[in-house]
Amino acid sequence: MAYKTKRLIKKIISWAGLFFFVVAAYMLYVQLSKYSWADIEAALFSIPKHNLLMAGLASLGGYVALSSYDYLALRYIHRRLNPLKWIFAGFIGFSVSNNAGHAIVSGGTIRYRLYTRWRFHGQEIVRMVTFSGFTYLVACFFLIIMGYVLTPSHAFGAGSVSRLTTEIIAVVSALGLLIYFGMSLFYKKPIIIKDVEFDIPSFRMALAQVFIGGADILMASLVLYFSLIPFVDISFDVFIGVFIIAQVLGVFSQVPGGLGVFEGLFMYIIPGEHNQATLFGALIAYRIIYYLLPLVVSGVVLVSYETYLKVVKKQRLEKLKIFRAEAIKEAIAEKPE
Repeated sequence: MAYKTKRLIKKIISWAGLFFFVVAAYMLYVQLSKYSWADIEAALFSIPKHNLLMAGLASLGGYVALSSYDYLALRYIHRRLNPLKWIFAGFIGFSVSNNAGHAIVSGGTIRYRLYTRWRFHGQEIVRMVTFSGFTYLVACFFLIIMGYVLTPSHAFGAGSVSRLTTEIIAVVSALGLLIYFGMSLFYKKPIIIKDVEFDIPSFRMALAQVFIGGADILMASLVLYFSLIPFVDISFDVFIGVFIIAQVLGVFSQVPGGLGVFEGLFMYIIPGEHNQATLFGALIAYRIIYYLLPLVVSGVVLVSYETYLKVVKKQRLEKLKIFRAEAIKEAIAEKPE
């Protein structure tokens, strides 16, 4: 492939990161636009301030856990990076992919734009993004099993087909987890796909993947739980099972942010009779705290970072021009007449 073609492809991938950021912002706007400002205001102000604070802290903890995906991925490819940088990349990447959907593509392009500036090669970034994808996958396997155990039995439907389907999904998840752990223990040969070499993670790292992925989902669930408990009397063990099932299926639906899928499943599965408006109010608060606010913050941070880089680049160019001009003057002055 010609050098110019490679350079063009790199630029397209890099700019695609900003494109998906815009897509994420638009999809979140679509998600919230079906509610009036009065609905949103009522949903937020009906929740006690203490609960909102706890939900906000849980959201912060969730994005710290999400950023840790990048830390694990860096360890996987045996690279080191300033913690502020991988936290920055993880936060921006996941705030975009959580809203835009298709995490590997949307979050991956953001990471490509950032990590190439920090002198990472394309193959390294591909390995990192793939590893992070498997981190979420094995965490989903574990969480599906937990959700199956904790979720109320009526959620799986009255028909034998519905229950059988659910049990098959749980069994497949258990097998997937066992296979992944088995390969981490006994399979040491690298897997090569289109000249990109993927090593099988160690068993210790595989456990870390499940732990961090589980922490991510746990923190996200607490955002909704703190928004919900002022109005609904539900124990956390029952709630977390409902949340896991709705969250995982919402993600695998590939609908951006699980819009509609998550809400519909959650309201259907949650046990007991509840005021639908109250449930929707808590879900709106969850959308704002876990999706909107991180995206707004990441937008401000990303724009500030891009502006900073442009200013630095401009200053360097000006210094280079001054240096060249002085060099030319010196050469002219030293030139014999």
